[in-house]
Amino acid sequence: MKKVMLSLTIAAFSAACARTDHMGSTPTFSEPMQSAEHNAMVYEALPIRLAPVRLVDRSSLWSGTRNSLLGDRRAMQRGDIMTVVIEINENAEISNQTDRSRSGSESLSVPNLLGIPQRLDEKLPDGASSADLVGLSSSSNSSGNGSVKRKENLTLRVAATVVDVLPNGVLSISGTQELRVNFELRELLVTGFVRSEDISRQNEITYDKIASARVSYGGRGQISDMQQPRIGQQVLDAVLPF
Repeated sequence: MKKVMLSLTIAAFSAACARTDHMGSTPTFSEPMQSAEHNAMVYEALPIRLAPVRLVDRSSLWSGTRNSLLGDRRAMQRGDIMTVVIEINENAEISNQTDRSRSGSESLSVPNLLGIPQRLDEKLPDGASSADLVGLSSSSNSSGNGSVKRKENLTLRVAATVVDVLPNGVLSISGTQELRVNFELRELLVTGFVRSEDISRQNEITYDKIASARVSYGGRGQISDMQQPRIGQQVLDAVLPF
């Protein structure tokens, strides 16, 4: 019992400490200098081997370098930045209905078995007979209804950084965005894997082309704290069987 009380005390203390960040003040931003995006920008990426440029091509508008007027400025190496466009407008509705019924009846009778039933009937009370030894009947009926209805609508744009280039050329991206209004901080997190050929000429990519996409849109602050149940209530909801 002491161990349980100690665990509950530690959990309550940890939950309280997490809220002291914005208790009586605005929530603080995450440190951008400690993010994976910053590390990808600081460390130099592997050089990209390009075809040699002749001296006459250096002043040409048709040069193949990325810095030229018509160069490919899409994100392709570690530390590059691209824009992720998130436009989710989905509706899902599922309805199920099942009905099941079953009935069965069994009867066993031995009116003549070496004269045993006749001798047994003489000893039974009036009205009783051994002609029908066993009679069984059963019936069952079950029905169920279920429905799911969900609607999601989300439109966001966030800049993401290429944090790694996999051996097969796929880009690993990560993007964060924080917006603080009064005492509420909204956080947007995007991670996933993209192919360089799926990035548009405007250096943008839609969320449906991101593999293993993880999109989180939430926040922390005084309003978010009021919308969450207390730690004690969460423990009781997980422990109580009824």
